[in-house]
Amino acid sequence: MENQKITLITGANRGMGLEIAKELGQKGQLILLGVRDVTGSQKVLDQLRSQGVRAELVSIDVTNEQTVEQAVKEVEGRHGHLDILINNAGIALDNYEKPSTLPISTIRKDFEVNFFGTILVTQNFLPLLRKSTSGKIINISSAVGSLTLASDPSTSIYQHSAMGYQASKSALNMFTIDLANELKETNITANVVNPGWVDTTFAGGGGNKTVEEGVQRTVELATMESNDINGTFSDSDGIVPW
Repeated sequence: MENQKITLITGANRGMGLEIAKELGQKGQLILLGVRDVTGSQKVLDQLRSQGVRAELVSIDVTNEQTVEQAVKEVEGRHGHLDILINNAGIALDNYEKPSTLPISTIRKDFEVNFFGTILVTQNFLPLLRKSTSGKIINISSAVGSLTLASDPSTSIYQHSAMGYQASKSALNMFTIDLANELKETNITANVVNPGWVDTTFAGGGGNKTVEEGVQRTVELATMESNDINGTFSDSDGIVPW
C-alpha cells in the first residue's frame, strides 16, 4: 500500500509490544514484529492478521549483532525503508535486591537488553529511517529511571529497589536525549515513553495499568501526522521529569 507507514517493534510477541502492534496495525500501519523466535511467534502473527492487522515477522535478538544486521537486510530487501522504530524489548532481573548486594552479572544483563540492545538496534536501523520522509524512534523507558522522581521522598519511586533496571533506563534516557539532539535538523525524531506500571507478565506481573493504558502514549506518538516532537520523556499524563 502506498504511503503506508512501516513500523518495527522489538519484543512484539507479547505484552505491550503485542498491544502496540495490534493498535498501530488497526490504524493502518504495516507492522514488523521483531521477535527472537519466529517459529514460536507464528500464532501471534496469525492472531494479529485475524484482527485486521497487516503484519510480518522479523527475526531479531537485540543482544545479538548478527541477527540485528540480518534484520536490517531483511527489512531493506522487503520494503527499502523504515518509518517508525519502537524499541520495546526489555528485561528486569533485579528482583528487588538491594543495590549493595545486587550482583554485577545481573546489572550487566539488564543493561545488555535495555541499553546496549536499544543502541545496537537504533544505530543499525538509522540508515533505513533516513530513507523515510518522516522517521520516528520511540524508546520505551520507565518513570523509575527518572533521577528526579527517584530522589524525591514524596514519590513511590523513591522506595523502589531495582537499581540495575532503573540505571539501564536512566542510561536509555540519556541516549535518547543525545540522539534527539544529533537528529534535530533531520527528518527523524527520537523520544522516550513511560508506560507506567502495566499489568503484564513482565518482571513478575502486577501493575495498576491495563496494557491498553500502558501503550497509549506510544500509540499517540506513532500515529501523529506531524513529527515535530523531539527529545521528550512523556506518558499519557504529560511530560515526565528526567
